[in-house]
Amino acid sequence: MAPSDVKVQLLGSWASPFSIRVQMGLKLKSVEHEFIEENFYSNKSDRLLKANPIHKKIPVLIHSQKPICESLLILEYIDEVWTDGPSILPSDPYERATARFWTTYIDQTWFPIMKELEKAANDEAKATVIGKVIEGLVLLEAAFVKCSKGKSFFGGDNVGYIDIVLGSYFGWIKVLESVGGLKLLDGTRTPGLAGWAERFLSHNVVKDVFPEPSKLLEFYMMVKAARVSSA
Repeated sequence: MAPSDVKVQLLGSWASPFSIRVQMGLKLKSVEHEFIEENFYSNKSDRLLKANPIHKKIPVLIHSQKPICESLLILEYIDEVWTDGPSILPSDPYERATARFWTTYIDQTWFPIMKELEKAANDEAKATVIGKVIEGLVLLEAAFVKCSKGKSFFGGDNVGYIDIVLGSYFGWIKVLESVGGLKLLDGTRTPGLAGWAERFLSHNVVKDVFPEPSKLLEFYMMVKAARVSSA
């Protein structure tokens, strides 16, 4: 049975950047699938706990009744199983390793710094965090110039691995900009990334799965209020 003939399910959440990146990967490969909304803060379903008993987190891709966990691993799995259509990872081994390096940096270093903005106790602490965030964006600007080779995306002519991973956070970047009165993707400081963001958000793989910023901001405020209430 061909991969396209097997029912595919995605356990995720509309607001989760990790779910959004998997949705983009599936759409890039034109893989028909059923999206199953999960609550990733509380009341996790038995289905999710059974599919991901170790981390108990979304997203989980279920293919041929077999679960695949962790968004980066899922993207690589999608790329390897559904070989038709644009590639997610570069074919060149060095470029593929470079793409993996930057996605790891984005997930494990840069975005965690972004989240520190929520915890900044005063203006001085906030300014320190913003400085670190901008330092990271400058590094990513240089990575974009190198990886894109003068083309529209990190992946070249089409969105690829780094585009999907960095771009999946874009909604939350806009939320933090709105809440903090910031402008992080500055056309003067990081012109390459600023242009990339516009092209990325208008790409047909992205715009159908990307949440409205206003809806995401409303969700953020609701979760924040619930945290304050429970504390």
